[in-house]
Amino acid sequence: MDRRDFLKAAMFSSLGLGLACTGTPVMARGIPAKSLPGGGPGRCFVLPKSEVKAPLVDLFKIGPGPSSSHTLAPLRIASNFREAVAALPRDTLAKAARFEAHLYGSLSATGRGHRTDRAILAGLLGQKAETCDQKVMDALADDKAVFQTTIGGKGFTVGHNIIVWDAVEHHFPFSNTLVMRLMDTRGKVLFEREYYSTGGGFFAWKGQPPARRGEPKHRFGNMAEFRRLSQDTGKPLHEIMMENEMAILGVGEAEVNRHLDMVIKTMVDGVDLGLTETGLLPAPFEMHRKAKVLFDKAKAMGEADGFMQRISSYAIAVSEGNADGRLAVTAPTLGSAGTMPALVYVMKNHLKFTQEAMRRGVLAAGLMGLICKTNASVAGAEVGCQGEIGVASAMAAAMMAYASGADLATTELAATIALEHHLGMSCDPVGGFVIIPCIERNAFGALKAYNAALMARSEIVQQHWEDFDRVVAAMLETGKALPPQFRELGTAGLGVSMVDC
Repeated sequence: MDRRDFLKAAMFSSLGLGLACTGTPVMARGIPAKSLPGGGPGRCFVLPKSEVKAPLVDLFKIGPGPSSSHTLAPLRIASNFREAVAALPRDTLAKAARFEAHLYGSLSATGRGHRTDRAILAGLLGQKAETCDQKVMDALADDKAVFQTTIGGKGFTVGHNIIVWDAVEHHFPFSNTLVMRLMDTRGKVLFEREYYSTGGGFFAWKGQPPARRGEPKHRFGNMAEFRRLSQDTGKPLHEIMMENEMAILGVGEAEVNRHLDMVIKTMVDGVDLGLTETGLLPAPFEMHRKAKVLFDKAKAMGEADGFMQRISSYAIAVSEGNADGRLAVTAPTLGSAGTMPALVYVMKNHLKFTQEAMRRGVLAAGLMGLICKTNASVAGAEVGCQGEIGVASAMAAAMMAYASGADLATTELAATIALEHHLGMSCDPVGGFVIIPCIERNAFGALKAYNAALMARSEIVQQHWEDFDRVVAAMLETGKALPPQFRELGTAGLGVSMVDC
């Protein structure tokens, strides 16, 4: 291929009009295979067949830390099980005596460090994720204490003895599996549900009926289809996302905005709180908080260094609060709960963006998160930390770009750059706690997001080779190739690199 043919192919490819090996159109940006020696590696990208149907309220959930998959989802699961038990026939409830909660996969391997046991007990005791009482969670730390609750008119005693840390290796369809059981006095199972924590605080159960929700007004499954949708309708990103949210949930714009505002407020409040707290984080090793120290020392630095350090302090402030069980937002997970709030705080307090601009930015972040969730994963147990911090960074980059007035192409590019440079990141928390390296990773995810937004707004978009769909596909492939011990089990890498053994 000569230079003229190369540039011609590159132009068509960058416009999403390139040809795959089979000659079929592919709406993806990338280097044409014919430009490489031997025609490239011989594999062509194929857009996934999927559809984004989840609303943003599912992506941006609020609940206690430290982990969305290991704390928030188990709390929501136990709460769901409590509601199901309350709806059982009276004669079944009359025979009921106790609960059992069997944890499998990384829920079993690292659940103690993630407070999974406390979350399950809190859900059975009637706590809700969005309003979970910190005092109740603290009281549940006592593994010898027992607690009384009434469900459907039947009294129950619950304590840590109901938790069964079951097999790490198993044959359930999802790594993070939780089987909840209601038993009689002789150990007979009266009612059982097999639940799956699928990342980002999402959960499902075996045999679950389809959710009763509306259909999205605008149908898309990936970024290429969203680009085409925006072009065909003439509608900007935020209008499409808003109209879909309203259609799926059956609510008005004001209600959607209330949730967006609650997300923004929870993020800002998390930064403000974290910047005031000092002392040790809950862990079996000595771990000092440092967000306030970083923020205070940033004041004596130069303008550039000080700004970078403030971004880091904002991300770490929320992440430290999350590690201590404070309320945070899944963006897309609680393990990555500090990345996006750092830039929300910058937009609000440094750049002085309007509330409407910030809402639009959160809608853009949600688009990227939902595409990643639909076509890959946001769970460390599924694809490693690239699915948590990587996706969080992509979401934050898109938010910053779009809120500052960037168009759809530039917003996508910002997310692409941020996600691309997190590929291959393993998930190996030390001791199973969302502390090392998780807290600092949020700061670096925020810094990468800010830089990605700057680069995207400075580039000529058509000259950038990668696109979001291809990077998401690469994240999924890379994540599946990671050995299981590098996917949140805490049994390799940093998770087991100890001293004084």
